[in-house]
Amino acid sequence: MLEEKNDNLQEADGKSGIETNDSTTNDAIEVSQSEIPNEDSNSETENEVENNQNLHQEALDVITNSNAEESEDETLKERHDIPIQDYNTFSLDALVDELKKLVNIDKVMSVKDHIEEIKKAFLLQYHHLIEEKKEEFLASNPDPNEEFEYHLPLKSKFDEYYNVFREKRNTHFKHLQTNLKTNLDNRLAIVEELKELINPQENIKDTLKHFNELRERWKNAGAIPKDKYNHVWNNYHFHVENFYDYLHLDREARDLDFKHNLELKQKIIARVEELVNDADINKSFRELQDLHRIWKEEIGPVSKEHRDTIWNQFSELTKKIHDKREVLFENQRANEQQNLEIKKGIIAKIEVLGTEKVNSHSQWLVQIQKVEELRNEFFAAGKVPSEVNEETWAAFKTAVRNFNAFKNSFYKDIKKDQNDNLNKKMALVTKAKELQESTDFSATTPIMKQIQEEWKQIGHVPKKYSDKIWKEFKDACNHYFDKLKEHKSEENSEEVAAFDNKKAYLDTLRAFQLTGDHKTDLDAIKAHIETWKGFGKVPFSRRHIEGKFNKILDALFEKLSLSKKESEMMRFANRIDSLSDSNDTRKLDNEKIFIMRKIEEVQNEIFQLENNIQFFTNTKNAKKENSIVTEVRKNIAIHKESLEVWKDKLKQLRNLGQE
Repeated sequence: MLEEKNDNLQEADGKSGIETNDSTTNDAIEVSQSEIPNEDSNSETENEVENNQNLHQEALDVITNSNAEESEDETLKERHDIPIQDYNTFSLDALVDELKKLVNIDKVMSVKDHIEEIKKAFLLQYHHLIEEKKEEFLASNPDPNEEFEYHLPLKSKFDEYYNVFREKRNTHFKHLQTNLKTNLDNRLAIVEELKELINPQENIKDTLKHFNELRERWKNAGAIPKDKYNHVWNNYHFHVENFYDYLHLDREARDLDFKHNLELKQKIIARVEELVNDADINKSFRELQDLHRIWKEEIGPVSKEHRDTIWNQFSELTKKIHDKREVLFENQRANEQQNLEIKKGIIAKIEVLGTEKVNSHSQWLVQIQKVEELRNEFFAAGKVPSEVNEETWAAFKTAVRNFNAFKNSFYKDIKKDQNDNLNKKMALVTKAKELQESTDFSATTPIMKQIQEEWKQIGHVPKKYSDKIWKEFKDACNHYFDKLKEHKSEENSEEVAAFDNKKAYLDTLRAFQLTGDHKTDLDAIKAHIETWKGFGKVPFSRRHIEGKFNKILDALFEKLSLSKKESEMMRFANRIDSLSDSNDTRKLDNEKIFIMRKIEEVQNEIFQLENNIQFFTNTKNAKKENSIVTEVRKNIAIHKESLEVWKDKLKQLRNLGQE
C-alpha cells in the first residue's frame, strides 16, 4: 500500500522519500565529489553532514515524541503548569501535605509524574526511619521472641491519599482506552476515504466539498494511541498532498490555499524566532511543542517550491531551542554534581562520628544531635545525578547504620552494668524482706542499716524495674523500723497530754475562719502551726493526728490562694519539722533520697521533652507551630516549675542537716 511506504515522512510538508528520487541523490553526491580534493576530505564532509542531520533529527524527535504522548492524553499538557519540585528536600509531613493537594486536582494525569516523585521521596525517608527504629528496638530488646512493631500515622495518611490517586488514575485509563480505539478506527477510515478522492471522473466541486468534510472530521476525531501517532499522521498528510499535487484541481483555488498555508507557517517561524531569544527556555520549548502540533495537525501543505525551504527554516530554529534546552540540562546536571559532592561530604562526616569514642550519656546525646542535623542537611541538599542516586542513598544508609550500631554498643554495655546492679539490689530486697519480721532488734538493726548503705552505693538499674524494686526495698525497711520504733516507744504521760491537747486544738482549728486579709490570715496560720508544734510529740501509736492537722492546713492554704510553690513549701516545712522533732534520721534520709530521685526523674523528663521539641522544629516551619509543639512547650514549663520546688525542698533538707 502507498501509505505503508511513507511511515517515515517528515512532519508535515511532504519531505518524504517519495519526492527524492535516486538520480537526484546521486547527482548531488557527484557534485560534492568534484569539489572535494581527496577521499579523506570527502569522508569527513559526509560525516559532518550526517552528524548535522542527526542533530536536527534528534531535536525533531524530542518534539515528536512529546506531542505523540500528549496526543494520546491531552491532560498531560497541563503537567507543565505545575512544576515538579525537589521533593527529596521535603519532610515527611510536607510530602503528605503536597500529596493531599495534588490528588484533589481533577485532571489526574497532569500530576502523575509529580505524585510518583513524591512517593519515591516519601518511601526513601520512611524506610530509613523504620530501619533506625528497628535498630533501636533490637539494641534495647535482645529477646528474640519480641517482635518489632512501629506504626507511623503519617504512613496511613500517605497510603490513603495515594489510593485516591490510584483509583482516579485507573478510572481515567479505562475511559481513555475505550476512546483511543474508536478514534484510531475513525482516523484510519478518513485516510481510506482520502485515497478514494483521487478520481478524475468525479465532479471537482463535489470532490472539494468531500475533501473539506474529511478535513473537518479529522480535526474532531480525537486522541489516538501514541505508538500509532506518527504513522497515522504521516499517512494522512501524504494523501492530503497527493490530493493537491496529483489531481487536476482548480489551480486558482489550490494556489490560494497554498498561499494561506504558507502565510500561517511563516507566522509560526516568526514566533519561533522570538522564542529562540526568550530567557525562559522551558516555556519556549513547551510553546514550540504546540507550534509543531499546529504546523502538523492544523495547517495544510504549501507549494512544492517552498516545502523544503520553509521546513528547513522551521527545523533549524527547532534545533536552536533544543540546543539551548540541552545547555540548561547540562547546568542542571552540574548542580546535581555539586549536590553529590555535598552529600558525599555529609556521609564522610557521619562516618567519622561513627568512630569517635564517647563515654557518657550526655556526650552521646551531642553525637546523636549532630547526626540528626547532618541527616536533615542530606535530605535538603537536592538531587544528585540519577545514575548514582541509589549508590549515594546506600552509602548514606550504611553510614547512619554504622553510627547507630556504634552508639548501641555503648548502651548495651550500660545495660549490662544496669542488669548487674539490678541483681545486686534484688538480693538486698530479698534480704530486707527476710529480716523485716525479726524481733531480735539488737542483732538485726545494724544489718538493716548496713544493707541500706549498700543500696546507696549500687548504681542505676533499668528504668522499668527501678520504681518497683525501690518500693519493695523501702517497704521492707520501713516495716522493720516501724516495729523497732513501736518497741522503743512508750506512751509516757507527757506524750499523751500532747495528744489530748492536739486533739482539743483540732476543734479550735476547724472553727477558724479567714478574715480575707492575706497577710493577717497567713500570720494566723503560722501561729497555729507554732502552737501545734509547742504541744510536743504524741505517742507513736497515735501519730495519725498529725495527718488530720495537715489536712486542715491544706484546706486553709487552698482558701488562702497562695502560689502553688509557696503552699507546697509551707506544707513541706511543717512535715520536715515534725520529722526533725521526732529525731527520726532514717525518715529524713529516706525523704532526701526520694527528693533526689524525683529531681533526676523531672530533669530526664525535661530533657526528653526538649529533645522532642527540637525534632519538631527541625522538621516543620518554625513560624507555624502546631498544637503538639505548643502542648509540649507548656509541659516543659510545668516540669521546670516542679523541678524548682523539688530543688528548694532538697535545699531545705540539707540546711536542716547543717543546723
